[in-house]
Amino acid sequence: MPTTTHGEAAPARPPGLEERVFQRLLLAADKLLQGEVEILRLAELTFPQYCVLRILREAMPDRLSCGAIAERMITRDSDITRLLNRLVARQLVWRTRETSDRRLVTASITDAGLALLRRLDGPIERVHRQQLAHLTVDELLTLDTLARRVRAGG
Repeated sequence: MPTTTHGEAAPARPPGLEERVFQRLLLAADKLLQGEVEILRLAELTFPQYCVLRILREAMPDRLSCGAIAERMITRDSDITRLLNRLVARQLVWRTRETSDRRLVTASITDAGLALLRRLDGPIERVHRQQLAHLTVDELLTLDTLARRVRAGG
């Protein structure tokens, strides 16, 4: 810890605006995520597993490679293979080795995976509504626009 010339602890520097905004965004994201995590825990799914299932549902009827799944993840997970292994073990995802290129493995969601997502859709939507109910539609639209700009930026 920096000290003054008299040996006292120097006062902490106040965070700059960008740092404050960054910290508040992370705290807000963590708070919002906790609502989903509670619901997913009941379905014995982690948030990254849920994201993989949603990505595969959105890709239907196409199959996706591990790389394509990783590119679409909300949070970066370096081990998509491990995530897929767990989902395959639960019969929520199928994996297929491509015949034209045996090195390429693709994944698709199973009927059981689709059924699980359908059961989760309502509770997840309700928790999002509850979490953001204190914001007006205009505030939500502004927040959406700002989030997109932050994500697209530098």
